[in-house]
Amino acid sequence: MSKSGVDFTTDIRVRYAETDGMKVVYHGNYLTYFEEARTNLFRNIGIVYTEIERAGFFLVVVEAHAHYRRSAIYDDILHVKASLKERPSMKLTIDYEITRNSEPEILATGQTVHAFLDAQSGKPIRPPQEYINIMQRYFLI
Repeated sequence: MSKSGVDFTTDIRVRYAETDGMKVVYHGNYLTYFEEARTNLFRNIGIVYTEIERAGFFLVVVEAHAHYRRSAIYDDILHVKASLKERPSMKLTIDYEITRNSEPEILATGQTVHAFLDAQSGKPIRPPQEYINIMQRYFLI
């Protein structure tokens, strides 16, 4: 853990169903890989989506970007790193980097932007203080 953010890497084996006829990962599946890595990052630091929802909030994606550099293929083991590099504010930005097995070459990068919503009104709200406190631990004061 550094004091300039936090990251967590999730390993994902590419399933046949995630590929096209050439056994190349279909581009839309990268967002699913990002989601899995993001969920594991949050869980690792103590933020669980089901608990957020039980508390009356939603943490929704408001933007998603992916940059494809090289193809991932069937049966690759992907290392998907999700990073929270900026202090939380009205929005949270998560950055992603995907590599294959132990190769250093980056296959894809991406970013998602999230906002907290009040579950009853559906309106954006500031992140609850409890979650700000959890995330602030990973940044210098």
